[in-house]
Amino acid sequence: MGVKTIFISADHGLAIVYFLQTDVVKTLLSKGVEIIFLTDDALLDQIEKRFGQPGIKFEGLRTHKARKYSESEKPTVQYWLHHLRRFGSSKNINTAALDSQIPQVEFEAKGKRRLILPLIRFSIILMRNFRFVRNFIYKQQLKFTPEIYTDLFNKYKPALVVASSPGWRYDRYLLREAANHGIPTAAVIVGWDNPSSYSISGAPIDWISCWSEIQKEELVDGSDWNPQQINVGGIPTYDGYYKKLWLMSKDDYYVLHHLDVNRKLISYACSFVTFSPNIENIRTLVDLIENNKLDQPAQLLIRLHPNHFLDDPYFKGEQESIRKLALENKYIHMVEPVPLGGELGYYSGEDMPEKTSMMAYSDVFTTVYSTMVVEAAIHNRPIVSICIDVPGGWNDPHKYSLSLKEISEWPTHQRFREAEAGQVAFDKGALKTALNRALNQSNYQEDNRKKFIENEITFTDASSGIHVADFLFSKIGKHYRKGE
Repeated sequence: MGVKTIFISADHGLAIVYFLQTDVVKTLLSKGVEIIFLTDDALLDQIEKRFGQPGIKFEGLRTHKARKYSESEKPTVQYWLHHLRRFGSSKNINTAALDSQIPQVEFEAKGKRRLILPLIRFSIILMRNFRFVRNFIYKQQLKFTPEIYTDLFNKYKPALVVASSPGWRYDRYLLREAANHGIPTAAVIVGWDNPSSYSISGAPIDWISCWSEIQKEELVDGSDWNPQQINVGGIPTYDGYYKKLWLMSKDDYYVLHHLDVNRKLISYACSFVTFSPNIENIRTLVDLIENNKLDQPAQLLIRLHPNHFLDDPYFKGEQESIRKLALENKYIHMVEPVPLGGELGYYSGEDMPEKTSMMAYSDVFTTVYSTMVVEAAIHNRPIVSICIDVPGGWNDPHKYSLSLKEISEWPTHQRFREAEAGQVAFDKGALKTALNRALNQSNYQEDNRKKFIENEITFTDASSGIHVADFLFSKIGKHYRKGE
């Protein structure tokens, strides 16, 4: 049969971890597959130097060309089709996360875009209720298929193109072009909330691998996937946690951040700051810790969010406020994610030892419903989700704000709460009670966390990478057909 060649598209830092720092690529290579790994052009040399090995070649994703096409070829039409694709999922799933984000897009719409908003709202209502309307919008997207990668298809003749989303980002152009060339396509889900936050595919996809039966149900009921197209493969990225691949020694970690071995460690992972500031959560933690208001002496380690490094004055301003708190208070420390750079940003695997060790050695892990609640549960850490609002949000009439109290019904957040995998605090009193409970009872909600993890990631034996690789290998050269 000869060598089987596949493309793997990694347009996001999380995708680098998913494919290259797990058993996915390793297993595919062991099966004799040749992999053409497409990623950020600016980082090709860096990534090839670190991950290069026999059987894998690296090519640029040409994101700049994809972006130029989206901004030059009927950009208004493409923009609104992309908007409808994202927010027009079926009402048969929990759409709370989508419903919270639609007002932001409308709030930020400028000029002529505002004139079309009533039509867009009506179109979303139709899509939520009628599958044929969703299918119509899906097909309209496919009219926009530039020939950006034709030379790569002709050169390598892949038998499968794999992407880290089903065309939700600029990977839609690669996947559409692959379909036009008659090449089978597959996608993997790299994010916990992706199936409930991004909706309909942006390209023809034959196969997809997700984390769990929960995500499979969201794909089927929300975005019209056929169950036969879907593999429940777990999340390979987390296999390394079970294998303890990245875990530093506790002594080394404490020395790294000048932590006090005689004080309990409370960590706070900043969550998305797109909608609401994190700063009130942090100030409340600082007050409780610095003024010794908890039952046990404690210290705080704050991990900044990748969004804090976006070119946005509000996000940068909050970052500086956090830095100031860390400098001015004895028991407050700060760590920032390590960027890959280029288009891949601060979502990367460069600091997996830092991230892993932070969770492993925290006496209490806190955040705002971040995906890291799943990761902290894997590390069996007591979790507190803190949702203390800054009055007025961003306090700027030109900046969209959403109360943290309003996001508890988002699908992933709802599942975390209903599983009682952690506590939730909406004010300082509730936070103090929750922290003391967690500090005094390290096994509090332990059984709930274990069940939560089994439901959300499926495989807890570090085998997800192999499951996903076996699935992808089985689909090389195969298009989806009913009954296959």
